[in-house]
Amino acid sequence: MKLDTVREEKAIESLISRLTETFADIHTPEDIETAIRTARESFAGDPVRDYVPILIERIVRDELTPKPEPLTPDESATQRTGPAVAPDADGGSGNGGSGGGGSGGGGTPTPTADADGSRRRIPVAVPAAVAGVLVVATVATVLAVRNGDDVQAQTGSGITTIGGVIGSEKRAFFADPDVQAALAKHGLAVRVDTAGSREIATSVDLGKYDFAFPSSAVAAERILQPAAGRPAVNGKTYPAFSSPMAIATYQPIVDLLSATGIARKVNGTWYFDVRKYVDLAKANWRWTNIRGNTTYPVNKRILITTTDPRTSNSAAMFLSIVSYVANHNSVVQNAADERKVLPLVAPLFVNQGYTDNSSEGPFGDYLSLGMGKSPMVNIYEAQFVEAAVEKKLKPGMVLMYPSPTLQSKHTLVSLNADGEKLGELLSTDTELQQLAARHGFRTADESQFAAVVDRHRVPVTKEVIDVADTPTYDTLERLLDAVSKSYR
Repeated sequence: MKLDTVREEKAIESLISRLTETFADIHTPEDIETAIRTARESFAGDPVRDYVPILIERIVRDELTPKPEPLTPDESATQRTGPAVAPDADGGSGNGGSGGGGSGGGGTPTPTADADGSRRRIPVAVPAAVAGVLVVATVATVLAVRNGDDVQAQTGSGITTIGGVIGSEKRAFFADPDVQAALAKHGLAVRVDTAGSREIATSVDLGKYDFAFPSSAVAAERILQPAAGRPAVNGKTYPAFSSPMAIATYQPIVDLLSATGIARKVNGTWYFDVRKYVDLAKANWRWTNIRGNTTYPVNKRILITTTDPRTSNSAAMFLSIVSYVANHNSVVQNAADERKVLPLVAPLFVNQGYTDNSSEGPFGDYLSLGMGKSPMVNIYEAQFVEAAVEKKLKPGMVLMYPSPTLQSKHTLVSLNADGEKLGELLSTDTELQQLAARHGFRTADESQFAAVVDRHRVPVTKEVIDVADTPTYDTLERLLDAVSKSYR
């Protein structure tokens, strides 16, 4: 809960900054903060916090957006034949779906002007009843999934609302208004919960969902098998997206690692030697052991920050990589291999101390806290590309690839016919695949991803060649269980 609170505070801070910039010409910063605070108070005590910042933004944008003045008959006739208002093009959450009375339906607010061209300040006021209806309607939609009610709902507009559980790294994709609009063209609205992929595969109650969307093909295949207290799932799999595992780091760290031979640059892309990393960890090296280190002279172990391997797919992928390297570049296949690699790989996780349950947490810290906390973070390449597209990267942030790495295949598992429809769309629809590329994912059409990274000048590897072999699900589970026991 503490971590969720921190994330909510960060989201609110970002919201204040964003709305202050958007409405600077018609509202004071104090008015904007007051509107946000008032809207937030309406959610006090609500245990469902994931969507609160989104709901607050919808309410406040509706309050702050100038309402049209009553039209004369002549003006009304002109308005009916006038041009349509273009939707918000910045990809933000905006008003989308709130249906704010006369607000342009999610478009960026346009300040009004007097005849002399001066801006008029619009008082922040919205009838309490209207705000209440907006809150209740939106919260009811969210809670239909969160409370485990029947998530399928046919709306008056012929849109079927379906629900699923996904890896957190895909949350922004499904929250994207452009994605929601693309799905609506096919009669779908999608509501999601997030969980670690290992949790999705083994312990999440899938009975209340239409689809599951973990972050690896291995986890997807596991969903199709019976788990403790859960029967086997009879569904189809759709490998909609992929993303290689990568490392988010900083230029000073890369320069330091390069001087020691751990990092190298090839054709503009940085690579991290996992073999040398495992050897350094075995020797208990710390940053202060690196000769001449004035860049990061911290007496901490040289470790890559991961998520919790007991719950998260990205950590399981990293375990697959380091176990492959520790086994002399051979996939771990039997008990003898497991016993050999465990003493080498378990400390890479246990010595980190506390780890987050999903990849969203450590990457969020990377973007906001700087290299003091985590100089190297295990991520999906898609997270870094998405941050570049959204202009969240700061100078000196660097993408690096472990050598070898792994391709994480984000695979949707349908749980009924509606899930199958979504899986087909995400795998084949050109518009949705283009949007997936905008969120950093590689799709079947390589040109879509290439266009995104070229446009935003992200130095990704064009072809993922140096790839480790993945152990079977059962072998990986035994390794994960053994690492988990090392925490005790």
